[in-house]
Amino acid sequence: MKIAVGSDHAGYELKKNVLSWLEKHGYDFEDMGPYSAESVDYPDFAHKVAEAVAKGLFDQGILMCGTGIGISIAANKVKGIRAANVCGPEYAALARQHNDANVLAFGARFNDEASAAKILESWFAAEFEGGRHQRRIDKIEYCC
Repeated sequence: MKIAVGSDHAGYELKKNVLSWLEKHGYDFEDMGPYSAESVDYPDFAHKVAEAVAKGLFDQGILMCGTGIGISIAANKVKGIRAANVCGPEYAALARQHNDANVLAFGARFNDEASAAKILESWFAAEFEGGRHQRRIDKIEYCC
């Protein structure tokens, strides 16, 4: 599995922890920026990660900003992306199981290294359940 990772300046420090976690657990990943804590615009990095996932260059994406809200909204503008802004491990698992989310987003202001690790563990342990959920995913993809 290949993972694209990005953030904005508010998520930069937590992104470094996420990258370490991914490396420790043997995931193939690419840091798509930013590469410092200097102020940047989150849509630039959301679109970069989301477009790479939508094109099939990466299997999944992980995004962080201050709250996870803005960066997930921006990522969801890319066709084929189902970015879920999660606030805990249960949300991460359900986003994968029920929504087949392909981009994980969360907020650096509300998560430390330990809580981010729990979110990542749940995200990667979960699999899409299909069935009745697929019908709903099809309706999301059809829209607009």
